[in-house]
Amino acid sequence: MSSRDRSHTAFARAKELIPGGVNSPARAFGGVGGEPIFFESALGQRLTDIDGHVYLDYIGSWGPMILGHRHPRVVAAIAEMLGKGTSYGAPTEAESHLAELIIAAVPSIEKVRMVSSGTEAAMSAVRLARGFTGRDKIVKFAGNYHGHVDSLLVAAGSSAATLGVPNSPGITAGTAADTIVLEYNDVEGLEALFKTRGLDIAALLMEPVVGNMGLVTPSREFLAAARKLTLAHGSLLVFDEVMTGFRLSLGGAQQILGVTPDLTTLGKIVGGGLPLGAYGGRRDVMDHVLPAGKVFQAGTLSGNPLAVAAGTATLEELRDNPPYERLERHGARLEEGFREAAARAGVPAWVARVGSMMTMFFQKGPEVIPVTGWKTASLSDTARYADFFWKMIDRGIYLPCSQYEALFFSAAHTDADIEATIAAAAESLAGR
Repeated sequence: MSSRDRSHTAFARAKELIPGGVNSPARAFGGVGGEPIFFESALGQRLTDIDGHVYLDYIGSWGPMILGHRHPRVVAAIAEMLGKGTSYGAPTEAESHLAELIIAAVPSIEKVRMVSSGTEAAMSAVRLARGFTGRDKIVKFAGNYHGHVDSLLVAAGSSAATLGVPNSPGITAGTAADTIVLEYNDVEGLEALFKTRGLDIAALLMEPVVGNMGLVTPSREFLAAARKLTLAHGSLLVFDEVMTGFRLSLGGAQQILGVTPDLTTLGKIVGGGLPLGAYGGRRDVMDHVLPAGKVFQAGTLSGNPLAVAAGTATLEELRDNPPYERLERHGARLEEGFREAAARAGVPAWVARVGSMMTMFFQKGPEVIPVTGWKTASLSDTARYADFFWKMIDRGIYLPCSQYEALFFSAAHTDADIEATIAAAAESLAGR
């Protein structure tokens, strides 16, 4: 691939103006080395950078673009709303319509509150859980990322894991002390904790399918224990479906897993590519949120008309023309192709996938070890992943710039796109 001189110049300029040259750490390429690529446009399944290179996109803005970029229904909805205004700071009927779509789709949600990001949704859900139960302690799992909330940025995944700083300066010891961290898929550890401290725990917060230490799936026993123990001890089970909501099915991970949490946090797809998050759940719990109850949460841009329009159009398209069978077919072929390419090249790798989310974990030893939590994910060969990433970039395939981020593909990807990606992976892994 020809040079990326304009991206280099743009990054040099950005570093003088923005900390690290990026507005979110995952964009900095810290997990793969080199400099980030700057983009100027996207359409369908493709991205175009400022140097004119075109890539097949396997990030999709880190998840929101399940329909592909600039989907006509979404663009038309945004344009129509733009002609009416961008923000009112007052109620609209459109907010209620989006709420109806969310409630109809997600099994656990009886009432929902709009916010502006997944981080804000997680922060609000934790506060609500504490206010509802009258308890302080929150349980999370190592490698699960729930946004940059102080109490949750402990043993976090996503860019915190990528950059090696899972516990950020600026978070007080007192704040961190209220968060208990366990290993994902550790049933015995979960049972032992609830046996000794169950009545102190306000909520157990988890990604039902993890995307933030790479893709990790829960065992049936682990999910069953999480639901059983929280019910038995009066704690709330909170599913972070910011990534998985509306992606793994219209009802999210909870629908395909058959587990109904008490609260769910949403983001990414719910905003159709614009900044929007939401949290919702049982009616009796949600009625504790101000002004119905006493748990405070507010936001000037919550329910922003443009974001609501984009989210509504996206959810209606997913409802009216569900892409999930096609996404599953493409995902199965991509998984098979990546696994076979690694095996032929003699590269030890664990490939994990659910629907249109996937990660290939490169491993350091000859033995392929199943990745079940952060302890096993953290053993990955990140240098080998970085080499693979740049070889795929040179072949026009844009993958996550970290071993510890899941890839996403969209309904716009074609059979030919998937086959081209597999061919590029085979060449890259073989060292050609």
